[in-house]
This record gives sequence, structure tokens and C-alpha cells, in this order.
Amino acid sequence: MNRMRVSFAAAGIAATAALGAAVWPHAHDAGAVLAAQDDPAELADLRIKSALRNNPTLISENIEAALAANDADLAASFVALARDRNIALGDELTKRVDDAVAEQGSTVHFAKGFATGFVTGDADDVASLSGTVAGDLFVFGDIRDVVREGKHLAMGEDTDHLVLGLAAAGLAVTAATYVSVGGAAPLRAGLTLVKDTRKAGRLSEGLISWAGRSARDVVDEPALRQAVSSGSVLRPAETAGAIRAAFRAEKAGALVRAAKDVGRIGEAAGVRAARDTLKVAENPKELARAARIAEAKGGQTRAILKLLGRGALLLAVGTFNLTMWLFGALLTLFGFLASIKATTERATAWWLRRSKARRLRQQATADMATQAALAGAAVQG
Repeated sequence: MNRMRVSFAAAGIAATAALGAAVWPHAHDAGAVLAAQDDPAELADLRIKSALRNNPTLISENIEAALAANDADLAASFVALARDRNIALGDELTKRVDDAVAEQGSTVHFAKGFATGFVTGDADDVASLSGTVAGDLFVFGDIRDVVREGKHLAMGEDTDHLVLGLAAAGLAVTAATYVSVGGAAPLRAGLTLVKDTRKAGRLSEGLISWAGRSARDVVDEPALRQAVSSGSVLRPAETAGAIRAAFRAEKAGALVRAAKDVGRIGEAAGVRAARDTLKVAENPKELARAARIAEAKGGQTRAILKLLGRGALLLAVGTFNLTMWLFGALLTLFGFLASIKATTERATAWWLRRSKARRLRQQATADMATQAALAGAAVQG
């Protein structure tokens, strides 16, 4: 019976050790994620590490897909990520990426993109964004958007209040950009990126909802109607002044901060990284976290967003679930230690009982020998 109790305790040690070996990796990852929850760049690193552990060929597969989609910028982002992770890529694949980047960075390509951005306001790379920002800096683009949406508003038609508010804010910021000799340029670029992403239908639903509410507050609609009724892109200075008068700067704080974060992403990681962020971020807090990732990871940002999506900007697993892994590991450790304690106590008790029984047998044998000797002596006497 005693041996059986010791065996059960020893089996408990083996079972909790096996359970601990299974739980520990999850608990370790959960602890690391919880420790990094306020550091989006570190959190992204942990998730990328996990993704690559599950699929070591993930980066090369995504490079091939990016090249097939004629997205050299994304392919280059994955190459940067591979270098940071010390993942070897074939020379042939690296050369293909370099050639694609060189082709898209050519003078002809840049000129074409600049012209497209200037005329249409559609920004998809550095060249087209340069053209779009140039158009907005010359107030052409923002006046065009305000006049168009303002006339919809005046006529009671469907109005994109977000584009309207961003364009009005852009006119005010453009003046500040000139005054500060480019000091407000990141904000100017951020406003342009958000506005054009919205026009292209690539803004996330969460940002559309939030920014739309914020944009409604920044425009004095009666003043805007009056400005638009006599405004024209052919009289940019006069029209811009009238529209700026309808802009409520005191109401634009949240919208401006969000646009500034988008501008930070564009500066640190590129236009397309900013556009990718605007597709997945659902609120200003996530934009701010994306800006921190971009400033820490630079050219790797697009690859990180491609692999993790919105998960790069927030805890993909709830804090409760992560805490439960840690709690499970603690329970397993407690069970392991309790099993060791029980095994030690039972083994010690078994050994003591066995030793005591042996001593009693030895004492009994000695007593019997003594009695036999005394009996023999009595017979002889």
C-alpha cells in the first residue's frame, strides 16, 4: 500500500512535468506579449517571430507574391525584414527585387506618377504623393475638393463631410506650411494621404466613422456655403481665404493629430505603408501605434502590416486569455512542486516505517537469541 502511494505521487511528478512542458511555451509567449503590450514595435517583433517559426518560407513566398503583383515596394519591405531577421534569401530573388525597385524609381516612372497625383489627387507612391501634395500646396487640390463637396452640401445632396473637413483643414495647414518653411509638411502630407485614401475608398470603416464625426465639427457650414457660392478654382487665393474663414481650428485637434500620425508613418516608412495603415487601423489610437512601429521599423513596416494586418496594432489575443496561460503555468508549477513534496514525504515515511520494522525484527531476533541462551544456561545448571 505504501509503495502504491509513493508510485502515485511519482506519477504526479511525471504528469505535471509533461503538462508543464506543453504549457510553458504558451505561457512564455503570453508573458512576453503582456510585457510588450505598450510597445507596438516589440509586440510586432514577437508576432513576426511566431509567424516565421510556424512557416520559415513565409518571407520568400510574400516576396514572390509582391513581385507578381508588380509591387516592388512591398517586396523590398520583405527583403528588409529578412535582413533584420538574418534570414538568407537567394541571390536571384534579391536581384529581381532590386531590379523591380530600380525600374519603379526611374525618372520616367516618377514623372508619370507626379503628374497623375497632381491632376487626379490619387497618391499611391512617392511620386504620385509628391504630385498630390504639390497640388494641395498650391491650394488647387483642396479648393477643388471643398468647392465640389461644398456645392453638394449647399444643394442638399450627399456630401462627404470627411473629405470636406480634411480639405478645409488642409488649406489652413498649407498656410502654416508656407509660414514655417515646411515645418508643417508631415501634417500636410498626412491630411492629403487621409483625404485621398478616403476618395479612393480604401479607408477602414472605423476611421471613416470616427473621422467623419470629427470632420463635421471643423467646418462652419453657413460660412462655407457663402464661400463656395462665389468660390472658384480659377481664383485660388480669394477662394482659399474665404474657405479658411469657415474652418474651426479649435475643433480640429483630434483630426489634426491623426493626420500628423499618418504623416509620421509616411516619412518613416513610405507612402504605401501609410496607405496600408489607413486600410487596417480603426481609430486614432491605432494610427499612433502604427506611427511608433514605422519609426522603429522603417522600411519593414509594410511587410509587418502585410503579415499581421490589424494584429500589428493591438493585442490579437485578449488580455484575459494571455493571463489564463500564465495562471495555468503557475498551477502546473504548483502541482509539480506539490507532487515532489508528496513523493518526498511518502518515500520518507515508507523508508522510516521500513527501517523501524527492520529494527524491530532485529530486536526480536536478538531477544529470541538472548532467551535461547538463558534457557540453555538454565538447563546446564
